[in-house]
Amino acid sequence: MAEEYNKPLPEFRPETKPYWEGTKKHELLIPKSKTTGESFFYPRALSPGDDMTDDIEWVKSEGRGKVWTFSIHHMGPSKAYKGDPPYIVALIEMNEGVKMMSNVIDVDVYDVHVGMEVEVVFDDVTDEVTLPKFKPVK
Repeated sequence: MAEEYNKPLPEFRPETKPYWEGTKKHELLIPKSKTTGESFFYPRALSPGDDMTDDIEWVKSEGRGKVWTFSIHHMGPSKAYKGDPPYIVALIEMNEGVKMMSNVIDVDVYDVHVGMEVEVVFDDVTDEVTLPKFKPVK
């Protein structure tokens, strides 16, 4: 963290605490229903689907997936993004089967494509917040 981070930060809620504690340790944790054995994302208090249970475990992801879809943003949603180069917002289909939204970094934005293999990296944006982002697998 070289400078002050002025972009929006996630809202921390009790049901997302394990997820954010994991990212702080540079681990990507995915919630999984103990009833059905199915992983899901976004982190929430109840698993989706028919079981809708709070009997959830947090499983360490291997941190790899593929770009499922993406967009190139030339303009950010607020003044905090002013001066940023174009950046990628992507939906990543993780090898665990869940899809999560994040940024693809460390690549020319015009080289990103659907199906590109990516792996998680962690951006310590503040002393309290670490964001998972993705870069192409070499």
